[in-house]
Amino acid sequence: MTSIAENIRSIRERMDRAARAAGRDPGEVLLVGASKMNDAAACQAAIAAGIDALGENRVQEMTAKLAERAYDGAPLHFIGHLQRNKVRQVVGRAALIHSAGSLALLEEIHRQAEKQSLIQDVLLEVNIGGEESKSGFSPQALYAAAESAREFSHIRVLGLMAIPPAEREPHGNLPYFIKVSQLYVDISRNLYDNSFKYLSMGMSDDFEDAIAAGATIIRVGSAIFGYRQYQ
Repeated sequence: MTSIAENIRSIRERMDRAARAAGRDPGEVLLVGASKMNDAAACQAAIAAGIDALGENRVQEMTAKLAERAYDGAPLHFIGHLQRNKVRQVVGRAALIHSAGSLALLEEIHRQAEKQSLIQDVLLEVNIGGEESKSGFSPQALYAAAESAREFSHIRVLGLMAIPPAEREPHGNLPYFIKVSQLYVDISRNLYDNSFKYLSMGMSDDFEDAIAAGATIIRVGSAIFGYRQYQ
């Protein structure tokens, strides 16, 4: 069985090839380890192997692992669906919230950040496939949402995040990645003075296509930590 370090090394090699094939600098792309259902030891192994950041999906699990110092040595990102009543547990703890997918959620993030006298970095989540089961702004509503987000003085929008529909064929998500990348460029240029830094898209099965389309963050779980055993 391969180790976490070996898996990360293999993924880095694939990231490098994908970036160079797209004419990009491999150093532009951050590797976030999606560490849901993996313990503090696994997180620390990923950090020792040079992971750029760790990403958690569940607030309760994130809080427990913070107490265990699981993330010491790497930034912590929150990458899962975030409920408004749990925002206070994430603001100020996560360096970047990927999943700001509604104005109500942005308002609550702003409120909690203001209480702590800090500015919380976020990404706007795009529901690029229009799926009812997923949160996020529709592509049609995204521009107006990004415009409204500029009014929140305790939030800094640094880019976009998307989770396309499950692939049904190889490279099936590439058209979605390209659409999100176009939205990213358009909104950054027209609303944010080209200040966007992060386009978060691509996971274990499709991150090479995401890199080809312009991703600057990929979120990889099973290819690093192994497949999760759900109860």
